[in-house]
Formats: sequence, C-alpha cells, structure tokens
Amino acid sequence: MSMRRFRLPAAAAALLLGMTATACGEDASAGENRLVLGYFPNVTHAPALVGVEEGIYADALGDGIEFSTQTFNAGPDAINAVFSGDVDATFVGPNPSINGWEQSEGAALRVIAGSTSGGSGLVVRPDITSVDDLKGATLATPQLGNTQDVALRWWATGQGWAFDTEGGGDIAIIPQENSEIVDAFLTDRIDGAWVPEPYLSRLVLEGGGHVLVDEADQWPDTGGEYVTTQLIVSADYLAEHPDNVRRLLQGHIATVDRMNADPQSAQRAVGDHFERLSGRPLHDDILTAAFGNLTFTVDPVASSLADSARHAEAVGLLDPVDLDGVYSLDILNDLLSEAGHDRVSGLEGD
Repeated sequence: MSMRRFRLPAAAAALLLGMTATACGEDASAGENRLVLGYFPNVTHAPALVGVEEGIYADALGDGIEFSTQTFNAGPDAINAVFSGDVDATFVGPNPSINGWEQSEGAALRVIAGSTSGGSGLVVRPDITSVDDLKGATLATPQLGNTQDVALRWWATGQGWAFDTEGGGDIAIIPQENSEIVDAFLTDRIDGAWVPEPYLSRLVLEGGGHVLVDEADQWPDTGGEYVTTQLIVSADYLAEHPDNVRRLLQGHIATVDRMNADPQSAQRAVGDHFERLSGRPLHDDILTAAFGNLTFTVDPVASSLADSARHAEAVGLLDPVDLDGVYSLDILNDLLSEAGHDRVSGLEGD
C-alpha cells in the first residue's frame, strides 16, 4: 500500500518555524495585550462556542487584553495558524496537534487542557447494514489528516482494506468540508462519513443515515473515553505570557463547569453561536442528540492522544513521534486545585 506522509517537507517545516519565531519575536509586547483564540463551528468545540458566546473568556482575560477569535473547518488549518502566529491558542483535535508537534520538533505548541471527549463516528446510508456492505463505498472525512480522517483510516486498516490518499482502494476516502459532507450525503454522492458532532447527528436526523461505527467502541482501554477536542497554545506565547494563558484557562474551567451544571443553557448558547457563525440554525433535536454523545471535560485523556499518534503512524500519515513534553498542565492543575477539582495527568514525563 502506497501512502503519502501527511507532514510538511523539511524546508516548509523550517519556514513555518521561522514564521513562528518571527511573529512571536516581532510581536512579543503586542502579544502581552492580546489573545487570538481559534476554534471550529462544531458541537465538539462546544466549550469554545459557549465561552465565546457568553463572554466567559473575554471576562476572564479582562479589559486589558484584546480578545479576538478565528474559526476553522478542520485541524491542519488551525495548526498552520499557530505556526504563522495568526492565533495564540486554539481548540483542535488530537491528530493535528500531534502533526504540529512532530513538524515543529516539539517547538511550536503545548496542550494545556482537554475540552471534549466523544461525539464522532461513521454514519452510513440506511441500506448499508453491515461492515461487509462497505466494500467499494465512498466515505468522507472533514480533511486529510484530521482527527476523524485518521480514525476512519485506522478502523479501515483493521478491516484489512486497502486505500490511499487519492480516493482509491477497497473504499474511497474523500476529504471535504463538513458542510459539503452533509450536502453530498443528502444527494447520494457519498455512502457515508466519519464526522464529529453536530454533523454526525445531522446525517442521522436530516439524512436518514445510521451510525455503523461509534468511535467510543474503538477505545475499550479508556472505557470509551477519547480526546476529540483539546486546547493548545503557542509554546512561545505560553513562555512569554503565562498570565494570559492562566486567565484563558480560568475562563475555560468556568465554561466547562457551567456547561455541565446547566446543559440546556449550554445547548442554547451553542445553537445561538452556531447560527451566528454559519448563518443557519441547528435544530433543537440535533443539539440534544449531539450533546448526548459528548462529554465536556478539561481532562485531556492523555493516553488516547498517544494512541492517536500510533494510529496515524500505522496508516502512513505520521512518522514515529516522541510526545514527551507535549503537555503543559501545571497552570491548569494549579487552577483545578484552587477550585477544589481533581488534578489531571499528561503522559509520563509531562
């Protein structure tokens, strides 16, 4: 099986590292007074949607810090924005985080908190009732190398199927934007998709599909828990502006606590913010179904990140990578202790 490595050529990676160093070096004093936060218009990024919609992050950062946001469709774009200095912190899935860590040789980013566990899987047409029916099918993912793309390729490898990054093989894997996936499924141009919420529930409730593979079932060692979204920060920004990062994490903890205490209010905030971003509403039944598939937690579920790296390596989208040092959880754990919450763990050595 011939697979293209999902990593930047050495020259491009070096250029991105240079861009990061230049951006941070030239804008260090400005960075003290600003924080740009990235996130996606997905329900798997609900803590970001709620925290931005309700002003929790802005309030935590205070009047002295200019707070702005940038949205992305999938992880690789968000990681490139961290590299370029366009964002200082971002919510992102595990596999793009791993790729960014590997491409920058550990220099560009740190994982500072978890955000969301669960909420993704493979939805297929109603006439596909078993795994065997998928042979020859066309399946979509949000972007080559993103978290759901790796999950589908890892699962397909376990079925003994051949595939490539060009849409060939026993199944055709076609990366495309989430909104395009919904349209393609509704018009029978694809047979299914491995997607995050709310697109998983939209394919079921709007498209008449059904969940053939719940990704939680692929994580027996963690009791079905796996990191879907985590909060990362530019390593340079963390080193230069730890107080800003501390305030951001205060807002993040407050957001997650509020969401878990009042899920219905959180759903309304997510719906309002999603409509503001996309220009179209999310129906209440979709939001309710999506929230039922998700766990919101600041625990990064670190063991699943290490497994995600191994999965990406196995499907040819990542070279072997050492993740020691990828987590920086000291600030988070200090805040959790102050709030009377349990501390969380990274990988051994973090």
